[in-house]
Amino acid sequence: MARVCQVTGKRPISGNSVSHSNIKTRRRFLPNLQKKRYYLAEEGKWITLKLSSEAIRTINKNGLYNVVKEMRANGVKI
Repeated sequence: MARVCQVTGKRPISGNSVSHSNIKTRRRFLPNLQKKRYYLAEEGKWITLKLSSEAIRTINKNGLYNVVKEMRANGVKI
């Protein structure tokens, strides 16, 4: 599975590890992804989403149904 948030689209980015002697080597910064199961009451079913911590806060703020409706409008299949 790809390390991509289904709601926000966050994905790994690259940067440098910098040592004490200032030697730079490439590294990846991974998003903080969690696998969460939510009950979608309007449709009467459970859905499993791969979310970043920011997306979990978005769902808490806007509501699950509104977020799912917006995702479907953007072409994400749930």
